[in-house]
Amino acid sequence: MPYDPDTTAVVVVDMQNGFCHPDGSLYAPPSEAAVGEVASLVDRAHEAGARVVYTRDVHPPEQFDGTHYYDEFDRWGEHVLEGSWEARLVDELDVRPADHVVEKHTYDAFHDTELDGWLSARGIDDLLICGTLANVCVLHTAGSAGLRDYRPVLVTDAIGYIEETDHEYAVDHADWLFGETTTVDAVDFLPTC
Repeated sequence: MPYDPDTTAVVVVDMQNGFCHPDGSLYAPPSEAAVGEVASLVDRAHEAGARVVYTRDVHPPEQFDGTHYYDEFDRWGEHVLEGSWEARLVDELDVRPADHVVEKHTYDAFHDTELDGWLSARGIDDLLICGTLANVCVLHTAGSAGLRDYRPVLVTDAIGYIEETDHEYAVDHADWLFGETTTVDAVDFLPTC
């Protein structure tokens, strides 16, 4: 079924140098491999007139100082520090002035960000979600979207991961619990009048 560009947004999760470039501290080759499919989906959304949202995982150096439990630097090491080359979106993506960029500080792009308000103010109901990592920020963002009554659709061939089993788990879990799945080639938009 074609997506209505007026009520659909493509959400590109964390396609940043730190995750997708070989020089990134948390580089995963499948994340780099997903860049082309993500760019293709973004191009199709732009052409159809659908909204495009990019999330950027950004951490101030002191973010986890004094935390009780949640410390991504302890789990992953320092990564995508605020103002760093790692925190920038990869050059291959066509980020346009009309696109929306959300800075997030956790796995979930809705947590303590303006994303929900921005989407609801524009009448967005359906989210085509792509990016990286499948079982981390993509899955948490999609789950959070579903809990907020958006229709999260994971675009499976435009999602990066560390291990193939991580990708399989995330896609299966999302499809079973709160969302849907599709591929870039299967995404079709209604023509605009």
